[in-house]
Amino acid sequence: MQTLSQDPSDPGFVQNPYPFYDRARAGGDLFFWADYGLPCAVSHAAVHALLRDRRMGRECPPQLAPSIPDHLRPFYAIEAHSMLELEPPRHTRLRGLVLRAFTSRRIKALAPEITQLTHDLIDTFPSGPFDLLPAFCTPIPVRIICRLLGVPEEMAPQLLDWSHAMVALYQARRTRADEDAAATAAAEFAAFMRAHIDARRADPRNDLITHLIAAEEAGEHLSTDELITTCILLLNAGHEATVHSLGNAVKTLLEQGTPPSDPAIEETLRFDPPLHMFTRYAYEDFTAFGHRFRRGDQVGLLLAAANRDPAVWPDPNRFDPARALTTNLSFGGGVHFCVGAPLARLELQIALPMLFDRCPNLRLAKAPAYADSYHFHGLARLMVQA
Repeated sequence: MQTLSQDPSDPGFVQNPYPFYDRARAGGDLFFWADYGLPCAVSHAAVHALLRDRRMGRECPPQLAPSIPDHLRPFYAIEAHSMLELEPPRHTRLRGLVLRAFTSRRIKALAPEITQLTHDLIDTFPSGPFDLLPAFCTPIPVRIICRLLGVPEEMAPQLLDWSHAMVALYQARRTRADEDAAATAAAEFAAFMRAHIDARRADPRNDLITHLIAAEEAGEHLSTDELITTCILLLNAGHEATVHSLGNAVKTLLEQGTPPSDPAIEETLRFDPPLHMFTRYAYEDFTAFGHRFRRGDQVGLLLAAANRDPAVWPDPNRFDPARALTTNLSFGGGVHFCVGAPLARLELQIALPMLFDRCPNLRLAKAPAYADSYHFHGLARLMVQA
């Protein structure tokens, strides 16, 4: 296994990480990323297989889990009930209950609201250059998740602030100030959701929180703590990845001069996905792809690198909507496949064609710039002229 160094905050890497992925993949399925101190899977075969390998999981083995500092306890109190961080059997129970409420029928029923919201946002576009992220890409997923859950839409700015503070702890660089902000946000977010869930218990409505409260499997329900964490997870993940997906897609489509057909939108997800690294822990000693994993070892799964593996996609660094459909790994895989993927795809498939149809002269006003937020990969700004 080759060892490579690459600062994830290096400006060149932030703006274009793909040459580094190509260099890493040229050395084999795995490489050791010195800056992180862990092996990383970089080929499609390795990432796909390890996402599904039940000898690995998201949850750190209890005997190896580090102690939680007092100042971060509010943050990890939320994480303790998150589907994203749990493994079967608890993950199976939580995901099953959530999917009983978060149904495909309920997601599809949001199509008229996504359509109307998209029209309303485009109606407010200014005549001069403007940043499409706050004007279009951010409000669509945030407001739709608020409506789906039954959270007051006027709370969206506060929810965004809490979400940004919490998600910052997943990025490559974090400070004590970031940790304090995340803990405060987690405590405030949890208190807000607890009050809102209590209100829905007393006054049920036709919203996802009410359906989550009522979800039952073999006589089991979600506890209040599980409800709080699930709602926070849906809000945080539901906006963070979709905002990046929308922004990255618009950038790519404008640069390529390509209209947003369904195949083109799917190709944007392969070509420039919103999440680049997902990690797993080894639960036993085993060998895979020539590397001996020890119990407790952590591995980075580079989703974006896997999406550009030439063993799967010919000329993978070329944007090509005409490619034969091959499942990309932008939404993960295995038991932790993104539960919100159908909603994210629906928002992309409705909002992007409407944007390009109503703004036929849409163009980039300035060169787009990505934010220094690895493991995420999204734009800091997207200046356009409609």
